[in-house]
Amino acid sequence: MKNKNILWHLLAIAIVAVWGTTFVNTKVLYNSGLTPLEIFFLRFVIAYICIWFISPRQLFSRTWRDELIMVLLGITGGSVFFLAENYAVGLTYVNNVSFIVCTAPLLTVLLGITFVKSIKASWSLILGSLIALLGVATVIFNGSFVLHLNPWGDLLTLLASLCWAVYSLLMKKISHSYSAVFITRKIFFYGLVTVLPAFLFDPWTATTSMLLTPKVILNLLFLGLVASFLCFVLWTLVIAKIGAMTSSNYLYLNPITTVAASAIFLNEPMTAIAYVGSALILIGVAVSNK
Repeated sequence: MKNKNILWHLLAIAIVAVWGTTFVNTKVLYNSGLTPLEIFFLRFVIAYICIWFISPRQLFSRTWRDELIMVLLGITGGSVFFLAENYAVGLTYVNNVSFIVCTAPLLTVLLGITFVKSIKASWSLILGSLIALLGVATVIFNGSFVLHLNPWGDLLTLLASLCWAVYSLLMKKISHSYSAVFITRKIFFYGLVTVLPAFLFDPWTATTSMLLTPKVILNLLFLGLVASFLCFVLWTLVIAKIGAMTSSNYLYLNPITTVAASAIFLNEPMTAIAYVGSALILIGVAVSNK
Protein backbone atom coordinates (compact mmCIF):
# COMPACT_ATOMS: atom_id res chain seq x y z
CA MET A 1 0.00 0.00 0.00
CA LYS A 2 2.84 2.36 0.88
CA ASN A 3 4.58 1.68 -2.45
CA LYS A 4 1.35 2.37 -4.33
CA ASN A 5 0.97 5.66 -2.49
CA ILE A 6 4.53 6.64 -3.46
CA LEU A 7 3.71 5.89 -7.08
CA TRP A 8 0.80 8.35 -6.99
CA HIS A 9 3.14 11.02 -5.63
CA LEU A 10 5.67 10.29 -8.37
CA LEU A 11 2.90 10.49 -10.96
CA ALA A 12 1.87 13.92 -9.60
CA ILE A 13 5.47 15.12 -9.96
CA ALA A 14 5.64 13.81 -13.55
CA ILE A 15 2.38 15.54 -14.50
CA VAL A 16 3.51 18.85 -13.03
CA ALA A 17 6.81 18.49 -14.90
CA VAL A 18 4.87 18.17 -18.17
CA TRP A 19 2.65 21.13 -17.31
CA GLY A 20 5.72 23.20 -16.54
CA THR A 21 6.86 22.88 -20.14
CA THR A 22 3.48 23.91 -21.58
CA PHE A 23 4.25 27.57 -20.94
CA VAL A 24 7.02 27.21 -23.50
CA ASN A 25 4.74 25.46 -26.02
CA THR A 26 2.18 28.22 -25.61
CA LYS A 27 4.82 30.91 -26.11
CA VAL A 28 6.06 29.19 -29.30
CA LEU A 29 2.50 29.04 -30.69
CA TYR A 30 1.88 32.66 -29.69
CA ASN A 31 5.05 33.72 -31.51
CA SER A 32 3.86 31.70 -34.54
CA GLY A 33 0.79 33.92 -34.90
CA LEU A 34 -1.91 32.04 -32.95
CA THR A 35 -3.96 33.96 -30.40
CA PRO A 36 -4.31 32.68 -26.81
CA LEU A 37 -7.98 31.92 -27.53
CA GLU A 38 -7.13 29.86 -30.62
CA ILE A 39 -4.41 27.96 -28.74
CA PHE A 40 -6.81 26.96 -25.98
CA PHE A 41 -9.62 26.04 -28.38
CA LEU A 42 -7.45 23.85 -30.61
CA ARG A 43 -5.79 22.23 -27.59
CA PHE A 44 -9.11 21.21 -26.04
CA VAL A 45 -10.63 20.12 -29.37
CA ILE A 46 -7.75 17.67 -29.85
CA ALA A 47 -8.12 16.42 -26.28
CA TYR A 48 -11.91 16.11 -26.54
CA ILE A 49 -11.72 14.07 -29.74
CA CYS A 50 -9.14 11.74 -28.19
CA ILE A 51 -11.04 11.12 -24.96
CA TRP A 52 -14.19 9.99 -26.80
CA PHE A 53 -12.35 6.83 -27.87
CA ILE A 54 -12.01 5.67 -24.24
CA SER A 55 -14.90 7.46 -22.55
CA PRO A 56 -18.11 5.79 -21.35
CA ARG A 57 -21.10 6.72 -23.50
CA GLN A 58 -22.96 8.23 -20.56
CA LEU A 59 -23.79 11.80 -21.61
CA PHE A 60 -24.84 13.46 -18.36
CA SER A 61 -24.05 13.23 -14.68
CA ARG A 62 -26.45 11.39 -12.36
CA THR A 63 -27.85 14.63 -10.90
CA TRP A 64 -28.18 18.21 -12.10
CA ARG A 65 -26.12 19.31 -9.11
CA ASP A 66 -23.24 17.13 -10.27
CA GLU A 67 -23.69 18.43 -13.81
CA LEU A 68 -23.38 21.99 -12.50
CA ILE A 69 -20.12 21.02 -10.79
CA MET A 70 -18.90 19.68 -14.15
CA VAL A 71 -19.71 23.06 -15.73
CA LEU A 72 -17.73 24.84 -13.02
CA LEU A 73 -14.84 22.43 -13.53
CA GLY A 74 -14.90 23.24 -17.24
CA ILE A 75 -14.70 26.95 -16.45
CA THR A 76 -12.18 26.95 -13.59
CA GLY A 77 -9.94 24.21 -14.99
CA GLY A 78 -10.64 24.98 -18.64
CA SER A 79 -11.83 28.16 -20.34
CA VAL A 80 -11.13 30.92 -17.79
CA PHE A 81 -7.99 29.29 -16.39
CA PHE A 82 -6.31 28.74 -19.75
CA LEU A 83 -7.43 32.02 -21.31
CA ALA A 84 -6.05 33.97 -18.35
CA GLU A 85 -2.83 31.95 -18.42
CA ASN A 86 -2.42 32.08 -22.21
CA TYR A 87 -3.03 35.83 -22.46
CA ALA A 88 -0.60 36.34 -19.57
CA VAL A 89 2.08 34.40 -21.49
CA GLY A 90 1.63 36.89 -24.33
CA LEU A 91 2.08 39.85 -21.98
CA THR A 92 5.07 38.77 -19.92
CA TYR A 93 7.92 36.26 -19.68
CA VAL A 94 7.10 32.55 -19.51
CA ASN A 95 9.01 32.23 -16.22
CA ASN A 96 6.93 34.95 -14.58
CA VAL A 97 3.64 33.24 -15.42
CA SER A 98 4.87 29.90 -14.12
CA PHE A 99 6.04 31.39 -10.83
CA ILE A 100 2.86 33.35 -10.10
CA VAL A 101 0.66 30.35 -10.95
CA CYS A 102 2.47 28.63 -8.10
CA THR A 103 0.35 30.58 -5.62
CA ALA A 104 -2.45 28.13 -6.52
CA PRO A 105 -1.50 25.58 -3.81
CA LEU A 106 -1.55 28.22 -1.08
CA LEU A 107 -4.88 29.56 -2.35
CA THR A 108 -6.20 25.98 -2.38
CA VAL A 109 -5.19 25.55 1.26
CA LEU A 110 -6.76 28.86 2.30
CA LEU A 111 -10.02 28.20 0.43
CA GLY A 112 -10.11 24.61 1.69
CA ILE A 113 -9.70 25.61 5.34
CA THR A 114 -12.35 28.31 4.93
CA PHE A 115 -15.05 26.42 3.02
CA VAL A 116 -14.42 22.66 3.43
CA LYS A 117 -15.00 21.33 6.94
CA SER A 118 -13.06 18.11 6.38
CA ILE A 119 -9.85 19.98 5.49
CA LYS A 120 -7.57 20.80 8.40
CA ALA A 121 -4.21 22.51 8.06
CA SER A 122 -1.27 20.80 9.78
CA TRP A 123 1.81 22.74 10.82
CA SER A 124 3.93 20.88 8.26
CA LEU A 125 1.48 21.84 5.51
CA ILE A 126 1.48 25.51 6.51
CA LEU A 127 5.24 25.67 7.02
CA GLY A 128 5.98 23.83 3.78
CA SER A 129 3.60 26.07 1.82
CA LEU A 130 5.23 29.20 3.20
CA ILE A 131 8.74 27.92 2.42
CA ALA A 132 7.72 26.98 -1.12
CA LEU A 133 5.97 30.31 -1.62
CA LEU A 134 9.10 32.06 -0.35
CA GLY A 135 10.99 30.22 -3.09
CA VAL A 136 8.49 31.43 -5.66
CA ALA A 137 8.70 34.98 -4.30
CA THR A 138 12.50 34.83 -4.44
CA VAL A 139 12.42 34.22 -8.16
CA ILE A 140 9.66 36.77 -8.76
CA PHE A 141 11.59 39.40 -6.81
CA ASN A 142 14.61 38.70 -8.99
CA GLY A 143 12.36 38.88 -12.03
CA SER A 144 11.12 42.35 -11.13
CA PHE A 145 14.59 43.66 -11.85
CA VAL A 146 15.53 41.38 -14.73
CA LEU A 147 12.31 40.41 -16.49
CA HIS A 148 10.26 43.62 -16.08
CA LEU A 149 6.97 42.17 -14.86
CA ASN A 150 3.83 43.37 -16.62
CA PRO A 151 0.97 44.25 -14.19
CA TRP A 152 -1.76 43.00 -16.52
CA GLY A 153 0.08 39.76 -17.11
CA ASP A 154 0.50 39.33 -13.35
CA LEU A 155 -3.19 39.96 -12.62
CA LEU A 156 -4.31 37.51 -15.29
CA THR A 157 -1.94 34.90 -13.87
CA LEU A 158 -3.33 35.42 -10.37
CA LEU A 159 -6.83 34.93 -11.79
CA ALA A 160 -5.67 31.65 -13.31
CA SER A 161 -4.19 30.66 -9.96
CA LEU A 162 -7.47 31.33 -8.15
CA CYS A 163 -9.37 29.33 -10.78
CA TRP A 164 -7.09 26.34 -10.28
CA ALA A 165 -7.56 26.48 -6.50
CA VAL A 166 -11.35 26.35 -6.94
CA TYR A 167 -10.95 23.59 -9.54
CA SER A 168 -8.91 21.46 -7.11
CA LEU A 169 -11.51 21.71 -4.36
CA LEU A 170 -14.39 20.95 -6.74
CA MET A 171 -12.46 17.97 -8.07
CA LYS A 172 -11.96 16.69 -4.51
CA LYS A 173 -15.74 16.78 -4.11
CA ILE A 174 -16.61 14.91 -7.31
CA SER A 175 -13.62 12.66 -8.05
CA HIS A 176 -14.93 9.67 -6.06
CA SER A 177 -18.39 9.75 -7.67
CA TYR A 178 -17.45 9.36 -11.35
CA SER A 179 -14.64 7.86 -13.39
CA ALA A 180 -11.64 10.04 -14.18
CA VAL A 181 -12.28 9.68 -17.91
CA PHE A 182 -15.93 10.79 -17.61
CA ILE A 183 -15.03 13.82 -15.50
CA THR A 184 -12.22 14.83 -17.85
CA ARG A 185 -14.47 14.54 -20.89
CA LYS A 186 -17.00 16.84 -19.25
CA ILE A 187 -14.24 19.34 -18.41
CA PHE A 188 -13.12 19.43 -22.05
CA PHE A 189 -16.70 19.79 -23.29
CA TYR A 190 -17.73 22.60 -20.96
CA GLY A 191 -14.36 24.27 -21.38
CA LEU A 192 -15.00 24.47 -25.12
CA VAL A 193 -18.64 25.55 -24.77
CA THR A 194 -17.94 28.33 -22.28
CA VAL A 195 -15.06 29.75 -24.33
CA LEU A 196 -17.10 30.18 -27.53
CA PRO A 197 -18.51 33.65 -26.59
CA ALA A 198 -14.94 34.93 -26.35
CA PHE A 199 -14.64 34.66 -30.16
CA LEU A 200 -17.10 37.56 -30.42
CA PHE A 201 -14.43 39.79 -28.92
CA ASP A 202 -11.36 38.06 -30.34
CA PRO A 203 -12.30 36.63 -33.78
CA TRP A 204 -10.49 33.68 -35.35
CA THR A 205 -7.42 34.76 -37.35
CA ALA A 206 -5.33 31.60 -37.78
CA THR A 207 -4.91 30.52 -41.39
CA THR A 208 -4.68 26.96 -42.73
CA SER A 209 -1.10 27.48 -43.85
CA MET A 210 -0.17 28.69 -40.38
CA LEU A 211 -1.77 25.65 -38.70
CA LEU A 212 -0.06 23.18 -41.05
CA THR A 213 3.49 24.27 -40.26
CA PRO A 214 5.43 21.48 -38.45
CA LYS A 215 6.25 23.70 -35.45
CA VAL A 216 2.59 24.56 -34.85
CA ILE A 217 1.37 20.99 -35.39
CA LEU A 218 3.89 19.45 -32.99
CA ASN A 219 3.26 21.98 -30.23
CA LEU A 220 -0.53 21.69 -30.56
CA LEU A 221 -0.33 17.89 -30.49
CA PHE A 222 1.78 17.98 -27.35
CA LEU A 223 -0.65 20.37 -25.65
CA GLY A 224 -3.72 18.43 -26.77
CA LEU A 225 -2.60 14.80 -26.48
CA VAL A 226 -0.11 14.85 -23.62
CA ALA A 227 -0.67 17.95 -21.48
CA SER A 228 -4.49 17.90 -21.74
CA PHE A 229 -5.85 14.47 -22.67
CA LEU A 230 -3.36 12.30 -20.77
CA CYS A 231 -2.41 14.60 -17.89
CA PHE A 232 -5.96 15.71 -17.04
CA VAL A 233 -7.17 12.12 -16.76
CA LEU A 234 -4.19 11.17 -14.60
CA TRP A 235 -4.49 14.30 -12.44
CA THR A 236 -8.12 13.45 -11.65
CA LEU A 237 -6.92 10.05 -10.43
CA VAL A 238 -4.11 11.65 -8.41
CA ILE A 239 -6.54 13.96 -6.58
CA ALA A 240 -8.80 10.99 -5.82
CA LYS A 241 -5.87 9.00 -4.41
CA ILE A 242 -3.79 11.53 -2.45
CA GLY A 243 -6.18 14.47 -2.04
CA ALA A 244 -6.53 18.02 -3.31
CA MET A 245 -4.18 19.59 -0.75
CA THR A 246 -1.28 17.21 -1.31
CA SER A 247 -1.56 17.13 -5.09
CA SER A 248 -1.86 20.93 -5.30
CA ASN A 249 1.39 21.37 -3.38
CA TYR A 250 3.27 19.67 -6.20
CA LEU A 251 2.37 22.64 -8.42
CA TYR A 252 5.13 24.51 -6.61
CA LEU A 253 7.52 22.41 -8.71
CA ASN A 254 6.22 24.01 -11.91
CA PRO A 255 8.88 26.74 -12.14
CA ILE A 256 11.76 24.28 -12.06
CA THR A 257 10.62 22.63 -15.29
CA THR A 258 9.66 25.98 -16.81
CA VAL A 259 13.01 27.58 -16.04
CA ALA A 260 14.87 24.69 -17.65
CA ALA A 261 12.60 24.53 -20.71
CA SER A 262 12.49 28.28 -21.32
CA ALA A 263 16.26 28.56 -20.95
CA ILE A 264 16.77 25.78 -23.51
CA PHE A 265 14.09 26.62 -26.06
CA LEU A 266 13.38 30.36 -25.63
CA ASN A 267 16.76 31.66 -24.43
CA GLU A 268 15.07 33.48 -21.54
CA PRO A 269 17.41 34.68 -18.76
CA MET A 270 18.37 32.30 -15.94
CA THR A 271 20.10 33.72 -12.87
CA ALA A 272 21.72 32.29 -9.75
CA ILE A 273 18.89 33.49 -7.52
CA ALA A 274 16.47 31.35 -9.52
CA TYR A 275 18.41 28.31 -8.34
CA VAL A 276 18.03 29.49 -4.73
CA GLY A 277 14.29 29.93 -5.23
CA SER A 278 14.03 26.47 -6.80
CA ALA A 279 15.83 24.93 -3.81
CA LEU A 280 13.38 26.60 -1.42
CA ILE A 281 10.48 25.31 -3.49
CA LEU A 282 11.79 21.74 -3.29
CA ILE A 283 12.28 22.00 0.48
CA GLY A 284 8.80 23.46 0.94
CA VAL A 285 7.14 20.70 -1.09
CA ALA A 286 9.07 18.04 0.86
CA VAL A 287 7.96 19.50 4.20
CA SER A 288 4.31 19.94 3.09
CA ASN A 289 3.95 16.42 1.71
CA LYS A 290 6.13 14.62 4.24
